[in-house]
Amino acid sequence: MQKRFLIIVLIIVFGSQVQAQNVSKAGTSAAPFLNIPVGARAVGMGGAYVSVVNDATALYWNASGIAALQKREVVFIHSKWLAETSFDFAAVILPLGRYGTIGLSITSLSMDDMKVRTEDKPEGTGEYFSAGDITAGLSYAYKLTDRFAIGFTGKYIQQTIWHMKASAMAVDMGTTFRTDLLNGMIIGASISNFGTSMRLAGRDTRQFNRVDETIQGSNERIPMNIEMDSWDLPLFLQIGVSTNAFKTDEARCTVALDAIHPNNNHESLNAGIELAYKERFLLRSGYRALFLKEAEGGLSYGFGMKTDMLPNRSFVKFDYAFLDMGRLEEVHLFSISVGF
Repeated sequence: MQKRFLIIVLIIVFGSQVQAQNVSKAGTSAAPFLNIPVGARAVGMGGAYVSVVNDATALYWNASGIAALQKREVVFIHSKWLAETSFDFAAVILPLGRYGTIGLSITSLSMDDMKVRTEDKPEGTGEYFSAGDITAGLSYAYKLTDRFAIGFTGKYIQQTIWHMKASAMAVDMGTTFRTDLLNGMIIGASISNFGTSMRLAGRDTRQFNRVDETIQGSNERIPMNIEMDSWDLPLFLQIGVSTNAFKTDEARCTVALDAIHPNNNHESLNAGIELAYKERFLLRSGYRALFLKEAEGGLSYGFGMKTDMLPNRSFVKFDYAFLDMGRLEEVHLFSISVGF
């Protein structure tokens, strides 16, 4: 039964690279910041992480991964993202024993204030405007058996620019299944950002106009609102497998492969590898967006360090990752996790 299940999963994973359409839907969804990968470890492995998830960043990749955590964990992530923006992520995990595990997370994309420019005043009007995105999520995960876990995340999403704002509610769902095949291969799957559409609203859509100059009594102060279009969230399905190529008492080599099916682009694959020595020193490398047309960059690598020589078996982890974005600027990510 397990072999049949494995064959079906592999067909889905490797068959997902077949392009179902010739036209990409890139740029047709709202809140693109939801596609920014979270965690230096995951990025270092090329984003092939949906089945590897075993830390607090699982709240982004696959919430079912926190079901196996035995300790409370806090993670902080910061990176300078593209176009001089800043990306931040913070999460806390609280195991509840036989009642499951809950998690809280917050994601932010921010940038410096910019000048308000007009055709008449291209150097600025003296005013400044800001723009930013934020997501807050509440997650729950539970181990149905010693091999199978499920997880859910409900989240609020908001984008703002000057006096305008758009918001939405969404749900993430994920599962992990540990098999007896190939050194305990793990199969993971998640669907992210299943929710309402987003529509900008605010005072900047309110204008005053003259309805009809031929109508007696009409004036220049008739209020009107510009109707904005609504846009779907970047919904995507991710299925992956991971296993240990070898594992000893001192060393481990984990390989992973993920298939991604988004609603705003073609399908692609992520691949990654992680080498660990005594689970304290780790090296990683990966490649994201394999077989994706017009993808920028994709190569990533990184390292991690962990110490558990603290009171009450607490630990501290530091991770770093480098991500090549092709013609765009390179990205450096840093993560710090504390378990207690």
